[in-house]
Amino acid sequence: MDIRTLCLGILTMGDATGYEIKKTFEERLGLIFHASYGSIYPSLTKLTDEGLVSCRELSQEKRPDKKIYSITSTGRYRFLEEITKKPAPDRFRSEFLATLMFSHLLPAATIAQLIDERIADCRCKVADLQADCSDERTDTGRFMCGYGRTLYQAEIDYLTENRHLLEADALLGRRAAE
Repeated sequence: MDIRTLCLGILTMGDATGYEIKKTFEERLGLIFHASYGSIYPSLTKLTDEGLVSCRELSQEKRPDKKIYSITSTGRYRFLEEITKKPAPDRFRSEFLATLMFSHLLPAATIAQLIDERIADCRCKVADLQADCSDERTDTGRFMCGYGRTLYQAEIDYLTENRHLLEADALLGRRAAE
C-alpha cells in the first residue's frame, strides 16, 4: 500500500489537514509506515488533481490559510478497491538489525549498549501503547494497539533471551582477531 492510498484511508476517518494526516502516520501507523511531509503533501496534491480528495482553505489570522482535505465519493470507492486487493508481502527495514548483522566486528560492550537501548525504547513504546489503547473505543483500534504492544513485547523478550548469542560471538571474534 502506498502513501496515497493511506492518505485516502486516513481521510475516511474524517476531514484533516496535512499536519493532522502526518500526526496520524506517526501515532497510529508509525509501526508499519513512515511518511514525511515531503511525501504526504505531493500525494494530497495528486489525489486532489485526480478528484479523489477535495480541498478547502480556512483563513487564519496572521497565518497562512489552512488547507483541509476531504475524501470524495470517488476517492472512497478507490480506497475500498485498493484495500480489497491482496496485500503485498511485508517488507521490514531496520537499521538496528542491519548493524547487528555485523556485530562480530563490534566490541561486546557496544553490542550490549545497542541492545539495552533497543529494549528501553521498546519498553517505552509498550507503555505508550498501553496508555493509548486504554482510550481506544473501537475494536479495530484495540486490535491495532494490542498488535503493536505484542510485537514490541516479543522484541523485548527475544532480545533479552538471545542477546548472549551476539555478545558471545563478539567476544569470540575479538579473540580470533588477536
